[in-house]
Formats: sequence, structure tokens, C-alpha cells
Amino acid sequence: MTEITWLGHGTVQVRLESGEVLLFDPWIEGNPRFPQEHQFDRVDGLLISHGHFDHIHDAVPVAKKFEPKVFAIFETSVWLERKGVKNTSAMNKGGSQPGPGGITVTMTHAVHSCGILDGDQILYGGEASGYVITLPDSRAFYFAGDTNVFSDMALIRELYRPELAFLPIGDFYTMGPREAALACRMLNSRRVIPLHFGTFPALTGRPEQLADLIRDLPGTEVWTLQPGKPVQW
Repeated sequence: MTEITWLGHGTVQVRLESGEVLLFDPWIEGNPRFPQEHQFDRVDGLLISHGHFDHIHDAVPVAKKFEPKVFAIFETSVWLERKGVKNTSAMNKGGSQPGPGGITVTMTHAVHSCGILDGDQILYGGEASGYVITLPDSRAFYFAGDTNVFSDMALIRELYRPELAFLPIGDFYTMGPREAALACRMLNSRRVIPLHFGTFPALTGRPEQLADLIRDLPGTEVWTLQPGKPVQW
């Protein structure tokens, strides 16, 4: 079984059956929904969807502590390297490469911005992206990152058939429940884990709203997690 732990906002930890740990979009310090009791014992793969502070804030300290393989779009990878991060593995949309524990990491499109706040400057970070992770047992999951719904999610379904999808639903900075419901219809994943909601007052979308909008889609379950509480998939 694969263990999944939502760490608040857009940060997710995935522990593979073989023991390796993947960490997506690490925002720890200052994240009001990060479970303070959570401890990292290892990080083998660090995956960054885009350069906004609430997705990359702790990438540098985590990468320096655990020296994982770091996946990010080319421009963001260059910025991380300049900050002293080792083991970066820059890629771009449509590309795939091997990751820890026998997984395959594929970078997908996302509809969002990607400026990196560096001191008093906003630097070009390439484009926002998502990831499809294919496990050794051939199951796949889709981590959308921050995005609006886009029609090519139908291609993600056709190409990779993810059984599980992590989708932002908070609205304002990403898609809300209405758009996420359409994403669910295009992806046709068995389970959808909502992310990026409730952290700030502006993020008004809620999992129950998404569940209500896809009541007529019986093959898809909205799987609402609690920060810091691991589940098995």
C-alpha cells in the first residue's frame, strides 16, 4: 500500500510501498494548516509544481537536509541550483524520467503563473506544471499543482489513466469546485483528493461543494483528508 499524508494547503507527502518518500510543494514554515507534530524522517524525491512561496517556500532547506532528487521545470531548477540545491533534475512538460522507488515522473501542463519571489524581486520561474506519477505496480496518480481546469486534462486521462487525482478547489488563486467538477469528469479518476482550500479566507471552495457537483458521477469519490493524518491507497 502507498501512504498519503496531506500536510495542509498544497503540500503532500507520499510514502511508497518500498519506503521511499516523495514530497510535493513543501510549505512548512508559516503554513497555518501544517501539522506541527509532523516530522520528516526522509525525503527521497522533491517535486515542485511552480515557484510561488506557498509551494516552494521550504524546498531549499528540505533539499539541503535530505538531498533528494529534485524535480522541477527547467527555469525553477536553475534558481534552486543557484540557492545551493544539489541533485536537481530539470524537465519540461510531456517529459518523463525515473524517480526513487522505481516510479516514473511525468510533467504535465497547468494553467497558472510561476513567478518566484526572491527578496524584493519576482523572477521568471518558467511555467507552472503538474505531475503524473506512475508506480511500479502500474497504478498512476495525478498531482495537478495550482491550476484552472483545462481541456487537455482529457489527454491526461487518455495517456496515463490516473486512478487518483490531487486537485486544487479553493477558488480565487486556482479553480474552485465548479471548475474542479469538470476536471473530475475529464479525468474520470476513481478518487479525488481536494487541496488548496481553507488556508486563507479567500479560498472559499470546499470538498462538500465538489462532492455535490459530481453526485451524478458515481465512479469518482471525493476523498477529503485531514492534515497530518495518513491514509492508505
